[in-house]
Parts: sequence; C-alpha cells; structure tokens
Amino acid sequence: MENKQNPGSKPKQTFPLPPKKVKNTGWKKWVRLVWIGLIILILGISSIFFGVSQGFFGSMPDVKELENPDIYVASEIYSSDGKLLGKFEKEKTQPVTYKQLPPYLIYALQAKEDERFKEHSGIDLQSVARAVAFGGKRGGGSTITQQLAKLLFTGSRSQNKATAVFQKLKEWVVAVSLEKRYTKEEIITLYFNKFDFLYNANGIEMASRVYFNKSTSQLTLPEAAMFVAMLENPVKNNPMRNEQRAKTRRDVVLEQMLKTGYLDQQNYDKAVATPIALDYHPIKSIDDGYSAYYKFYLRKEIDGYLKDYEKKTGKTLNLFKDGLKIYVTLDSKMQGYAEEAMKEHLTDLQKRFDGEQRSRKQRPFYYLNDKEINSVMMSAVKRTGRYKQLKNAGVSEDSIMLDFKTPIKTSRFTWGGEEEVEMSPWDSIRYHKQIAQAGLMSMVPGTGEIKAWVGGINWQHFQYDHIKQGKRQVGSTFKPFVYATAIMKLGMTPCSTVSNATYTKGSWSVQGSGGMLTLRDALAQSKNPVAVRLIEMVTPKSVIQTARDLGVTEEMPNEYAIALGSSDITIFEMLGAYSTFANYGNYIKPEMIWRIEDANGRVIKEVKPVMKEVMNELYAYTMIDLMKGVAQFGTASGELSRRGVPKTTEIAAKTGTTQNNSDGWFMGMTPNLATGVWVGWEDRATHFFGTGEGQGAKMALPIWAIYMKKVWADKELGVSPDDKFVKPSNWTGNCSDLQGLGGYGDEGGLQTLDQLKNPKVAEPSGPKKSSGTKEDNVNENINTGDDIDFNK
Repeated sequence: MENKQNPGSKPKQTFPLPPKKVKNTGWKKWVRLVWIGLIILILGISSIFFGVSQGFFGSMPDVKELENPDIYVASEIYSSDGKLLGKFEKEKTQPVTYKQLPPYLIYALQAKEDERFKEHSGIDLQSVARAVAFGGKRGGGSTITQQLAKLLFTGSRSQNKATAVFQKLKEWVVAVSLEKRYTKEEIITLYFNKFDFLYNANGIEMASRVYFNKSTSQLTLPEAAMFVAMLENPVKNNPMRNEQRAKTRRDVVLEQMLKTGYLDQQNYDKAVATPIALDYHPIKSIDDGYSAYYKFYLRKEIDGYLKDYEKKTGKTLNLFKDGLKIYVTLDSKMQGYAEEAMKEHLTDLQKRFDGEQRSRKQRPFYYLNDKEINSVMMSAVKRTGRYKQLKNAGVSEDSIMLDFKTPIKTSRFTWGGEEEVEMSPWDSIRYHKQIAQAGLMSMVPGTGEIKAWVGGINWQHFQYDHIKQGKRQVGSTFKPFVYATAIMKLGMTPCSTVSNATYTKGSWSVQGSGGMLTLRDALAQSKNPVAVRLIEMVTPKSVIQTARDLGVTEEMPNEYAIALGSSDITIFEMLGAYSTFANYGNYIKPEMIWRIEDANGRVIKEVKPVMKEVMNELYAYTMIDLMKGVAQFGTASGELSRRGVPKTTEIAAKTGTTQNNSDGWFMGMTPNLATGVWVGWEDRATHFFGTGEGQGAKMALPIWAIYMKKVWADKELGVSPDDKFVKPSNWTGNCSDLQGLGGYGDEGGLQTLDQLKNPKVAEPSGPKKSSGTKEDNVNENINTGDDIDFNK
C-alpha cells in the first residue's frame, strides 16, 4: 500500500546519518603498550644497575680498589722490647706476569671458561641466555672477568635467591668496570694470581710449587689443564683428594681445547694418556707455628677496638691493608723461651706416652669401646674444613666417608718436624689425637701485662688456642679459691686445723687418710677431704663469689665438687685470678695490647688496665704464704728440685690433676712474674694410665721450670730467682696476724673454729654431672684411694 501524506502537511525533513565509527582493531594499542613496557623495563634495569653501582643494594668496591686491588699494607706487631713479632697480612702469594703463563694454560682457560673472552666487554649475553635456557646444564653464564670480580669483591654465592641475584648484578657491574680499566691479558693474569687452589696454594705460582714442585712457566699441558679443571671446583676436582675425578675433569678441559681448535688430535691423545703425577711440596701459611695463637687472640681484641673507633669517628680501618702499628706487652725473649720450654718438655713427654700406647688396639683412648671411639672420631671429622667443604659442595655422606678412608699424600706433625706420609684423613685425625697439647701464659701480676702466650704446639695442625679459647677442668688449682674464702669469711689462719678423714655424704665419698691438718699442710699436700669440708662450711655460693671477684666468669655449679676443680676454666682466667694474690689483693685483667696506631702514627687505642680491690693485702699475702708451701715441701717440691730450681727461690704455686690424669696443671708465681701451664690431649679419654706420669707435677710443672730457668738466666729481663714477695707492713708471720680481720661466723651458716675441728655431718649439694679430680700426691708418692669418682 502506498503511503500518502495528508494534503497541506509539511514534508518531514531528513538528515544524513554521520559516518559509522570504525572500531580500533587493537594493534596500535598493543604497540603502544609494548613500547611503554620496553621503556619501563629499560629504565628499571638501568635504575637497578645504577643502584647496584652506587651501593644501594650492598657495599661496592670504590674505584681506587678496582684500579689497585693489590695495594695492601700489612699491619705490624711490635713487642714491648721493640722487636717486630709478626704481621697481619693477606694470604701468602707470589704473583706472576702474563708472559710467565704458558700459552696452553691461557688457551685451556678460554676454551673451558669463556670461549668469547676476546670479544665481550665483561658480560657475555649469549652465554647468559644459554645458561638461563638450559638451567646451567650446558655451562654457566659467568665470564672470566665476572669470575675475577667474584674473587676480588663479592665473595661466595649466597643461598638466598634474592641476595644471589644482587650478587650476580654486582659481579656484572664490577666486571664491566674491570674491563674498562684492564687489558684482557691483565684480567687473565689477575684471575690466575687470585684463585685459591687449596693447601695454602694461593695463586697459580704457589699452586705450581705445591702440587708439582715447579714454577708456572714450567707447567706441562696436562698439568695446566688440571689447574683449569680445579677452577670449576677446587674441592671436588682436587688431585690430592680425588685423583680419578681430577683426571676426568682435566680430560674434559683437554677435549674442549680440541673442539675449539686450541689443540690438535695428536697432542690431545698424548695429553689424555698422561697420568696425574703430583710432586707435593706443602708451603707453610703465614700463621704457622706458635705465633698464630697469640695472633688469633690479638685479632679478636683489635677487631673490637676498631669497631669502637668506627662508631666514634665514622672511619673504617682494615687490619690487613691499612698498615696499623700494634704495640703489645709480649716480650720477644720471654715468648721465645716459653716456646722452647714447651717443645723441650713435650718432645720427651710424647715419647713416654707413645711408649705406653705401643701395640694398644684402642690407642690413644682409654675406657672407650669401639662404638664410643667411632663417635669421637665422627665428631672430629665433622669439625674439619675438608668435611665442611665436601658437604657444602653437595657430596653425599657415603662419598665423604669414602674420601676420608682413602689414603692420600699428607703431612703429619712430629716433634722432629713434619713428615710427608701416605695415610687416609681418618687415620691422620686419629694419629693427631695422640699428640699431647699444651698452653702457657705468663704475665706481670702488678700491671696485667702478658709477657708470653703459647696457645698450642703447631697452628697448621692444631688450630685451637688453649689460653683463652680452650676450657678444661682445673683440678686442685681451684683449691686456693676455697681456702681464700674460708680465711676471709671464717677468720681462719694457716694454723687452723681441719679433719682429713674420709668425707662421706650419701653416696658420695671423698677418700682421706685421717688426722687433723693445718691449712698450710693441707694445701701443700692438696688434701681433698679438707677442701670439701671447707666449702661445706663457707657454702659453694661464697666460693663462687670469690672466684667471680678474682675474674673467673665460666660456669661453676652450686655444688661441693667445685672445691676439687670440676669446673672448666681457661688458663687466661685462672692466671688472672692467681695474680691477684701476688698483687696485694687487687685484681687486674690480663692485657696484651698496649697501643694501636694508624699508618700515620695517630693513636687509635691506648689500653689502660683497670684495677679492682678484691681482698685485704694481708689475706692476699696469706694465700701467697700458703702456696709457698706447695713449692717448699708439697706436691711441687720434688719435681722443682729435680729440675734444678733453687730451694731459696720464693715460689707460690699449685699443682692440679684431674680424674684419670686427663689434665695436668701448674700455676707458679714469683714476685714479678706469674705463669700458668696446662698439658693434656684433645679428648679427655686420651691420657696416661697412671698418676705417676699423668699428674700435673710431671706433665705441666717441667715446662714452667724450663721456662723460668731461661728467664732467670737472661739478666736483661730483670727477673731474678733471688726476688722476694713484698710482705705487708703489719705482717709478722704469726697466725695471729689475721685476727680481727675475719668473721668467725659473722655470716649466717658459718661455723666457729671449735666447730671446724669437730665437723658435723650436713647434707651436701652433691655433684650433678660426671666430672672429677685426682688428688695431687706429695712428692709424687702414689697414695692409694685418691681417685674421686663423682658418678658413685
């Protein structure tokens, strides 16, 4: 039907529709987003690298260190008599030049570690991409320059993934900086000079001497390839530890040289067919010998002072590169005499011990079964650097133990010098456990100045300091603290008498021989029942407080057994405590450092010992007088006489022997010099079988006597055997001198002298743990029934 309009109506106006908007297909939007993302990524990466380079994500080396990484000035140690005792310096190394590197050593490095070394500028993006794509299975992404950067500045890789990423970024930044400042030849030279090949082989030249007894320039092709294989993992690929694996990895290097054209087939075949032939020549480290022990302690003390200096001034000083001058209280002659004395006596002692151990299946242990011995050995294995390195390298426990049971060429300690032998690390550990250990410290009581510090017998084999690090049961050397407490708290005198009868409380018994003994005789003869009765009277708590006042900080259980020396205490603290008696009752902490200066002579630290009054000088001299009896007619008199020490020499001393003869002690004081000596073995189960050889008077006293005779003979030292202890002005030598000073029961629970003569049974605080001492015997006459077993 036709649509008609009404007549006269206005026609409807129509407008053309606007053109329809075409929808955006999106590709322009994505292009824009990609560009924005790319810009953000570039800015982000640039910002991260900038932040890393500026140290925002951890410290970075400054430009000077990058340009001169080898300019380190060692800090020097000077003795009180002006002698250079030693240095704190970087590891021993002997750098080589690029021309001294054999061409095939360089070719092997580039073929194995960095094929495009000559082409990149520190970072090889192709290698990085390959490492990421294949998870490192087809080689890593680090260039030689990055590996050098890691050696120089960033240290070992962290197990934390986020930290590891930033470490890698640091390596990249440093690698680029190195490429700007060094030629390719210099980078290769630096890398070989810096790498640690183990066994004190720091750098390729030292490694060549240690493993093959030749210089780097004389290395053969197979030897050069072996060293490059060690760059991958110096522990796993070490020919001293696993010769077969070392050869396998060496051959991989040779194969890579063949593939990259650095080697032809004929030379490759010849090199692969060559067995590894080591000519091992160990090189002693900087810290070998006796000096390493006092340097070990010294470094800890200095580090503390340098941290305090940094907090105070904001300046950081480095002990190994800033050329500090450390002035110490050690006397070079006394230090030398102490070392000589230790070697002289222990050489003889070791022969006697070895003779006793000959043909013993369980050597050197006593009273342990095979299972217990294996447990002791495994504990020692797990403390070794060898075990820790293998464990950190992901080696299985079975493989580690196989490694420890496989014979290798090694050096072992003897008093006649090191021996080069072939034995398994397991057997080496057991061998070294039979070597007697010792520690000696000597100091001036009035000033606290340490004059000699011999913490052990050989740092290379026994890296454990027996002066301040090692804690051992002190045996009867603890008794003077008990006697001093009784004199101060109870008003007792050297003439006071106490029962020496067998002491029994419950299941615990301390064997005695009966009778009443004066304190003078009881201490001189080191009678255990007297010491236990005294601690019962004054209480263990009072004795512990006395020891604390005398500078002993180690744990001392609140029980009677501490009177017999069941506590583990260091020589450092024992000698400081004893010196208080010789210093008129004033405790002064032993100090080794006198002053520290920077390279320009500015004082960094001046140590001023602080003195603390602990007891009246009459009490202190009373203890000196009592301990003089030990040397004159007590447990030390026989051996001192045999060692040629004059009877007229005033010596205040105490011997100490712990249960089963595990520890031998001698604390000896002359008016101007106090010296403490400990002798024992690494394990308490290693000891002499009998007290005749194992007591302190036989094990430790001889070292003291040899040392003091050398000191007395050197007139320049000003220490004479004719020196006398200074008596207090009001000292007459009578026991009545102390009357009016003491308490005579002035504290709750303390007893009168009448009660002391007739002690009543009281419930003791018995021992809580397995420990014990063996009573010292007068003039070494063995007295039956002197063993004290705290387990009974």
